[in-house]
Amino acid sequence: MTIVLTLPDEAATTKLGTQLARQLPASTDGWLIVLQGQLGAGKSTLARGFVRALGHVGPVPSPTYTLVEPYELAGRRVYHADLYRIGSADELEFLGWDELADGLLLVEWPERVPRLLEQADLRIALAYDGKSRMATLTAATERGHAWLAGLKSDAVLATPAVL
Repeated sequence: MTIVLTLPDEAATTKLGTQLARQLPASTDGWLIVLQGQLGAGKSTLARGFVRALGHVGPVPSPTYTLVEPYELAGRRVYHADLYRIGSADELEFLGWDELADGLLLVEWPERVPRLLEQADLRIALAYDGKSRMATLTAATERGHAWLAGLKSDAVLATPAVL
């Protein structure tokens, strides 16, 4: 299942992150959400809305330099990772990547480690044309499909194009 949305401004991008978080089931250990798009497309903005909707108070920085920002939220672990500076999949070992399977992973720049694209439950591709953003949400697993089905029924997404 794929849903395509037009996000007219930054607030709409944040709101999409919020709506995604609100549709999460109780258990999300091992879930992988990949965020794709060029610099400035809204990946960190969407992640910020997602993390705050789960109860985080305070800044939600882009993990460009820290590589991974961990959050303990509403009884679940969420890891926000940015792989822009990763040179190869081998570097993930140094990050303790396998230890992050105890939570939900939001990953920016997953293209740096192509296997993550194949493992993702949900792929979110963001594009910015100077005026608005286009978000393409693609479910890649059964649980991803269930999650998107819940999002599609949300009143906020009353006019998405569903492919």
